[in-house]
Amino acid sequence: MVGSRVAIIGAGSVGATIAYALLLKKITSELVLVDIVEETARGQVLDLSDAGFVTSTRIRQGNFQEAGQCDIVIVTAGAKQKPNETRVELIERNYQILSSVISKMKPLNPNIILLIVANPVDILTYIAQQLSGLPKNQVFGSGTFLDSARLRLELANILKVSETAIHAYVLGEHGDSQFIAWSSAHVGGKPLLDFPEMQTVDKEKLAKDIARKAYEIINLKGSTYFGIAGCVSSLVQAIAFNERTVKPLSIYVEEFQCVLGMPVVLGSSGIERIIDVFLNADEKARLQKSAAELSAICKKYA
Repeated sequence: MVGSRVAIIGAGSVGATIAYALLLKKITSELVLVDIVEETARGQVLDLSDAGFVTSTRIRQGNFQEAGQCDIVIVTAGAKQKPNETRVELIERNYQILSSVISKMKPLNPNIILLIVANPVDILTYIAQQLSGLPKNQVFGSGTFLDSARLRLELANILKVSETAIHAYVLGEHGDSQFIAWSSAHVGGKPLLDFPEMQTVDKEKLAKDIARKAYEIINLKGSTYFGIAGCVSSLVQAIAFNERTVKPLSIYVEEFQCVLGMPVVLGSSGIERIIDVFLNADEKARLQKSAAELSAICKKYA
């Protein structure tokens, strides 16, 4: 899929920053930016086109029907939570938005890959799977990829090694019930928790800091977009070049009857398989708890 045509639904800060990251990577032949507010998409395209001298990727404004015929569609469009609004109310509003987006894109390219970035990403990924009718391996979400990247950054600073040398995952819901799979984490083949530097680390505090980093950024500057843009651009690269890289993404897990963050192999056809990582008894319980909470909501949209 080298030279893929990629559409981004939603031309706000997240969508535009993802577009910019993809332009810099030069891995797509064309980027199509779509937004219900056409002036916003037009303005972002004009701005992004000024960076055209650093890339061979063509960027243009498009419509939903054109997006539905692309190779990869990244959905960033979604409502933000209002003050005093419940999670259920937010999900219902985003259900309406996602339903409208997918309906307007149909008929879909049968080989299209839908990558959901809007939150709550696990629930919206499940809804997108139901509404699109596509094979579940072609519809997945960004999941706990960014959370895991934040974890590796912290661990790299503690251990004084490269982030790429650290194999550690945040799993479960991209949200309050997520957890770190400490028992399967390793660096250079050595279990992470066997490193002397880890003996003084408050693991519960570190996990909470990772989970709440987004809130801190939002409190300081209003929104987050650079981290997720980096994650999404690397996922598009993995698909375009059939890298078969392992990332923790939102994918349907038959055992739990819901979508949640698990390590998967990602290639040109989407999700190739789920990696069954080792979890101790406590981590298995946390995964089951996270899955139970998500499953209860998913059943409402089955």
